[in-house]
Amino acid sequence: MRPAADPSQQIQPADPVSRYSQQIQAADRGQQIAARRRTLRGVNLDADRVAELAARPLSELTRRDVALALLMVSSADALASLPGLRRGLLAAGNPLSAVFWSSAETVLDKINDSDATVGDVRTWLEATGTEPNGIIGLHVWDDQSERSQLAAEMHTRLVSHLEDQLAAGEIDPDLLSAADPAACRAYIALQERWMTSPLPDGRVPMDVLLDEKDEEFLAEWDAADAEALAAVGELLDQVGDRPVPAEELRAASGRLREYIARSGWPGQLLIECGGMRAADLPADDAELWLRLAAGVASPEGLEEWAAGPDGGDGELSETDSAVAAICAIDHFDWLAVITALAVGGPGTSASAADLAGYVRDYDPDGAEGVADDDDEDDYDLDDLEEDGEFDELGMEGLFLPVTSLWQVLGAIDDEDCLTPLGWWGLPEAMRRVWAPSGGFPT
Repeated sequence: MRPAADPSQQIQPADPVSRYSQQIQAADRGQQIAARRRTLRGVNLDADRVAELAARPLSELTRRDVALALLMVSSADALASLPGLRRGLLAAGNPLSAVFWSSAETVLDKINDSDATVGDVRTWLEATGTEPNGIIGLHVWDDQSERSQLAAEMHTRLVSHLEDQLAAGEIDPDLLSAADPAACRAYIALQERWMTSPLPDGRVPMDVLLDEKDEEFLAEWDAADAEALAAVGELLDQVGDRPVPAEELRAASGRLREYIARSGWPGQLLIECGGMRAADLPADDAELWLRLAAGVASPEGLEEWAAGPDGGDGELSETDSAVAAICAIDHFDWLAVITALAVGGPGTSASAADLAGYVRDYDPDGAEGVADDDDEDDYDLDDLEEDGEFDELGMEGLFLPVTSLWQVLGAIDDEDCLTPLGWWGLPEAMRRVWAPSGGFPT
């Protein structure tokens, strides 16, 4: 079962912050804001220059236009430009407001003193009254450089809508700047209404944007599947023949059919993960075993799963909790485990703690030497956790339901060691998981 795209996990700074976020993204990690600063050098930021950048006459410049221009130069230059900008806009009959100029000076001072975060800048920009919130409902705006053509179009349309609402007096930027709760709620509600209302051409912005994100996510997931499938194929070529243990397979399949015929654990969880029903089990023992083993690694689920948790209190059931843990195991983790087990062969330790250790020590660039302990200290763990720390206990917890079901399948024994059946079947099950839709290797 492919997990749904999680917008909360995506980059949150949107269009107007994209340049500035490149300057201060290190600040969230405790580094100096000045690191890797990107600014427009040698720019005299007067009112005419701001109008040129915004492609508007001076009399029509918005607070957002001015704010974006200020963020395109160094904070020191921006602060020095404020008096001239204010005079130029006043002369053009577009003075903005004292609240805006005061807020601009405040945020630029924080930037100059290396005290500002991306969140500070985003809050200031949103308070201009025409900058969309970074997150609206389930949608998260990407940085401008990463925004698709569709997202760029919708973002531009939303900015135009907010400008119309500002001109109509529906938005009060001074109240937004003061973080007035009612004004902030109304600003968000206004954007949500636009995002969920049909455009003249019938498209609903929220729907088309989320559909596009889903398509992007599934394409990335398919690419990861293809890469993992190729990696496990190369691994099995190196390992060599792994004979099917016919007697073990027959005995294990018989036990599995008995478990499934009874209600409750483990039969119910196995067939639900495999996307099957007790009345529709394949007659072939190998097909049954491989489908169930593949379901343990990538639960397919039944239609009833869409209804959500069974408990009326919203708590996850034991089955739901197990499935949630399994779905949190990614391609890297599975490759690490399958590599260690395939290379180690029958008798390899396969407890949840052992599997977590294989993930910790896995070097995908040196998988050919997975059995060489001399390379253990050379593995790069930076990709496992953002802070460089590997949560071994957390990973062990994810694999606990896996090892419980592997014992039921007969892939590991009562001592949590890989059996000949597991040596043959687990890699083949993973090949099915990662095979393109509509077919899998035989």
